[in-house]
Amino acid sequence: MKDTFKKGITLGLGLAATSKEHAEKVIDELMKKGELSQGESDDLFSEIRKKGEESQSQMDQKIQLKLKKMLEDLDVATKEDLRAIEQRLDYLEKQHKDDL
Repeated sequence: MKDTFKKGITLGLGLAATSKEHAEKVIDELMKKGELSQGESDDLFSEIRKKGEESQSQMDQKIQLKLKKMLEDLDVATKEDLRAIEQRLDYLEKQHKDDL
């Protein structure tokens, strides 16, 4: 499962890098053709970058939710579960010492 997840992340990052490179090439071509000024080019690239960052943020949130669901489905102990067990163990150890 780890390998599949890593491959998915790597693919996503690769697509993001490829998309950025492609956007840069398209914008450069439009500038060379005179269809975009330098200012328009900068604005367009900033807008594309902003949308990319928003998409990345949304993707990160989806991945977080998916991972959380997978861990819940696998019944993996959470930090909260472990803290509760640790507190219970501390309590029992204290009780045991008091009984001695």
